[in-house]
Amino acid sequence: MGLLDNHVPQQHYQNTHPGNGRYNHYQFVSLVDIINQFIIGYVGEGKLISKADRMQVNFHAQRALAELSFDTFKSVKSLESYVTNSLVLPLPIDYVNYTKISCVDNAGIKKPLYPTLGKTSNPQKYQTDDDYEYLFDENGNFISSGELVKNGNFHGDSKPWVLNEHPTLGTTQAVTTSTATATAGDAESGWFYEKNSIRGYALPLNQAFRQGNIDIRSGEQYTITYTISNYVTGSYRLGIVDENGDYTTTTTRSANGTYTETITASANADITSPNYIFFQTTTDNSATSGLNVVIDNVSIVRVGDEETSTTWSNYKSNKPSENQQHDYDYDDHIFEANVGRRYGIDPQHAQDNGSYYIDDMRGLINFSSNISGKTVIIDYISDSLGTEEEMQVHKLAEEAMYKSIVYAILSTSSNVPEYAVRRYKKEKFAAVRQAKLRLSNIKLEEITQILRGKSKQIKH
Repeated sequence: MGLLDNHVPQQHYQNTHPGNGRYNHYQFVSLVDIINQFIIGYVGEGKLISKADRMQVNFHAQRALAELSFDTFKSVKSLESYVTNSLVLPLPIDYVNYTKISCVDNAGIKKPLYPTLGKTSNPQKYQTDDDYEYLFDENGNFISSGELVKNGNFHGDSKPWVLNEHPTLGTTQAVTTSTATATAGDAESGWFYEKNSIRGYALPLNQAFRQGNIDIRSGEQYTITYTISNYVTGSYRLGIVDENGDYTTTTTRSANGTYTETITASANADITSPNYIFFQTTTDNSATSGLNVVIDNVSIVRVGDEETSTTWSNYKSNKPSENQQHDYDYDDHIFEANVGRRYGIDPQHAQDNGSYYIDDMRGLINFSSNISGKTVIIDYISDSLGTEEEMQVHKLAEEAMYKSIVYAILSTSSNVPEYAVRRYKKEKFAAVRQAKLRLSNIKLEEITQILRGKSKQIKH
């Protein structure tokens, strides 16, 4: 039976065929089909492999698919992202390695960005005091630089926020909903999670939410930022508690806005437990039913340790050398800054597109300052095992998959002669090499067209 006998052209061109909404599904064979066909063709009495269970074939098939994805299959995965002022992007979820990183101009043309090739990095930096002695947390461990608190998604954060507590007593107040997740109208009193924010309803005096295990050191300065929105009534403030259990609070706010304030952790009234932050109401709004306020974007950093490292801070704030414009002498047509000095210039620095490096420890891409506000495209390779949809093999490499599985099974079997293992190893390499040539997609007409633009004329 033909492979298209159950499909009519209408299904393809109206995109209703069972191919996951893709027009190129016929190019590929699913990994399930590869495994089934391998067992039919290679496994059984009188065949190359006399005995192999499906689990074994499945394992070697996935390993073969991953290996072929790294250097044989075409890299078709890409991700478009906008680079904010942070100059940082997380690596794609199924990232293994990149093939190219580019920014996009107004015409939609990709301009390649260039790696720094180890000339800079983002090393681990730990907090120190004024004498450059390391600061330690309550467990004796180093305290990393960077944001001590960044709320991100309040609900489910790695350091969860505890809702509805009295900060000076540490006693939990009554919560009127069992899940502490509110929507308008279903909460009577207290703080509640809602998406990426925390909302307060009919808040009594000193009702607070807090986060523990925050390394606040006595005598050190901290920059506090938070956003108040949907303000209706009441007044609010944020407080920090140091290792001694002493607290310090920000200015009380009673209006919408994003507030940034630097305070010093100093001795005030003692609180029962150390090292945490809290956000509380300083007025009694319990008589006002409904929504009082929404709190979001909470951030705390120690002054002087805003960035994870000085190296990264200097790199992101520096104007790239490739963007430093030089003057022309238009009368004599001389490029003044490079007279006699352009010979031997490094091409990777003779451009103004920008640069980047991969922070493998944190899983981030760090960009130079001229990439801020631009759209970048990350072309990358994966192992093709992330989802069921992508576990498929191009038909031009189908034979390479079979030979790879055969070699993997025979090379891990104890009763197979060494000469047979070497034979199928050669067959595997030959099949993989053939797949690379097929997938390279070299077209004579396209090469000829490129060469026609060179100095030597090509007849065709």
